Amino acid sequence: MAVSSHARLLSPTFDSRSSDPLLAVASAHRRNTYGRFAHEPKSVKGTVASHGLSSFPIFKFPPNFVRQLSNKARRNCSNIGVAQVVAASWSNNSSPSSSAAAAAASAVNTVDAAAAAAVPTASDAVALEGCVGNNESLKVEEKGLVDSRTSVFDSDGSVAIHAGERFGRGRADDAITTPVVNTSAYFFKKTADLIDFKEKRAVSFEYGRYGNPTTIVAEEKISALEGAESTLIVASGMCASTMMLLALVPAGGHIVTTTDCYRKTRIFIETMLPKMGITATTIDPADMNALEVALKENNVSLFFTESPTNPFLRCVDIKLVSEMCHQHGALVCIDGTFATPLNQKALALGADLILHSATKYIGGHNDVLAGCISGPLKLVSEIRNLHHVIGGALNPNAAYLIIRGMKTMHLRVQQQNSSGLKMARLLEAHPKVCHLIYLAAVHKEKYN
Repeated sequence: MAVSSHARLLSPTFDSRSSDPLLAVASAHRRNTYGRFAHEPKSVKGTVASHGLSSFPIFKFPPNFVRQLSNKARRNCSNIGVAQVVAASWSNNSSPSSSAAAAAASAVNTVDAAAAAAVPTASDAVALEGCVGNNESLKVEEKGLVDSRTSVFDSDGSVAIHAGERFGRGRADDAITTPVVNTSAYFFKKTADLIDFKEKRAVSFEYGRYGNPTTIVAEEKISALEGAESTLIVASGMCASTMMLLALVPAGGHIVTTTDCYRKTRIFIETMLPKMGITATTIDPADMNALEVALKENNVSLFFTESPTNPFLRCVDIKLVSEMCHQHGALVCIDGTFATPLNQKALALGADLILHSATKYIGGHNDVLAGCISGPLKLVSEIRNLHHVIGGALNPNAAYLIIRGMKTMHLRVQQQNSSGLKMARLLEAHPKVCHLIYLAAVHKEKYN
């Protein structure tokens, strides 16, 4: 944030709809914040040439910053959190002339001052004065233009970034559709809010990888459809599968999976999990005897399969499998991508987790990649914590496409069920078709 040596600011007119009360408030806010042509004289101390250059103040913490943060909060503060505290401490004050604003915004350190002194002086120079630790405001004078409210935000570039932003954010709550919140970080309005957040007394968005107002809407919709306590939405179906396995299966653990499954999932189970000492037993989806043997002979952490399976559409008896696995302390995760939450409720049948590649039927328009995992809050939180470390966050624009797709999913899936059955009957009657894979068997001798 620089103090421009040409601090000329012509207040933009966005009062074209002056009857709108929001615009009236915005106009007043703009005039109070960015208004110019005040006539209070300022002192000048030191000069910086104005040949297209700027003087960059080094931000320092307000004097009360350390006192406001507990030891625990200071330990937990990331770089982003610290920057937010500085911004919050500044914004806590009602006037830019307060001591916190002066302490945070003023005072070039000795290195910066030396660099400024080396720049030749010009006739329209700008003077920058500030003192850390006292109550004096930043003092700037420009030839022919003096402003009592001049601060580090008084360059055209800074105003273009900050002006009007708070009014747009407030109006998003009135939108009928879910706003797309394209941001990587979030404001804390007051230093106290950040302290409460870091010390677990308040819940807030913090960083884009940890959550986003748009993606959380998609998560809540999926939770409601699945009857789940919690949902985590991620960047792809494979991201959901691998994140679930890494989070819930301990090093040296054992899983049971089925012969019929998505090829990339099989590759991960066969090549990546062994590197962590995790072994797997593979059974036929319908072989419950093999499942019983695997549960008795191994300390099984998880049973993971698709139902219907990809690509042969074989269904697992989720209720029976869940009962058997739970008797031996094993979790059950079902990939229900092909069924959708409308045709199958795996959690209601006893599964612990339900997983989807939302790229397919949930998104529904072939224009987005996404995956999701739903289940009890405790289990989903374990996966979410690993997701925060590894990454794979869903872009807010992609989350919006998932939300949009879900609004027509019941219509699409109903039509797809109907169209699929019609196609199966058509192929069944075709003399060149000897084997047909379809869930709803018409003539079983031709169907798998």
